[in-house]
Amino acid sequence: MDNREIKTVLQKIGERVPAGSRLILVGGSALALLGNMRPTIDIDFVGDDIRPSKLHQNILKMAEEFGIYADVVPLERFIPLPKGSEKRDIHIGQFGNLDVYVADPYSIALSKVDRGADTDYDDLLFLVQNGHVEIGKLETVLQAALPHVREFDLEPDILAHWQELKNRLK
Repeated sequence: MDNREIKTVLQKIGERVPAGSRLILVGGSALALLGNMRPTIDIDFVGDDIRPSKLHQNILKMAEEFGIYADVVPLERFIPLPKGSEKRDIHIGQFGNLDVYVADPYSIALSKVDRGADTDYDDLLFLVQNGHVEIGKLETVLQAALPHVREFDLEPDILAHWQELKNRLK
C-alpha cells in the first residue's frame, strides 16, 4: 500500500468508528503518511495486542473485511519509550471520525535500530534525511535505552545496528 491507499483505508475506517476515535500508527504505514515512498503491506498501530480495546478490535475486523493486514503493536513493551515521546506524535489528519497520528519518530527510529533489517535502515535514512529525526538526539535516545536492554529484550547487536546506520548516513 502507498500513501493514497492507506488514506483510503483510514477514511473507510473513520466512517465506521465512533466520533472522537484516535489511532496512532507505527511502521511502514506511518512512514508512508510522512512521505516515504516505500510501499507497505500492513497498517500497524499502537495498542495492547493481548487485550485490544473495542476500537482496536473493530479496526482489526474492518481491516480483515477490506482484505488488508493490520496489527496492534504494544510499542511500550518493545522499547523503552523515549522521554517526551507522547508530545512528539505527529497529527496526520481527521478521517471521518478517526483522528490519525504517527507515533513519535524517535520511538519508531529506536525500534528500527533495535531490529536492524535492511528495510529498517531504509526507513531510518528516510526519517533522518527528511528531518523527522536528528541523529544526535537519536543517539541520546539510544544511550538512554541501553540500560534497559534486558528489561525490553532489545537486540544484543543494537550497537552494531547503530554503527551500520551511521555508516549508511556517510
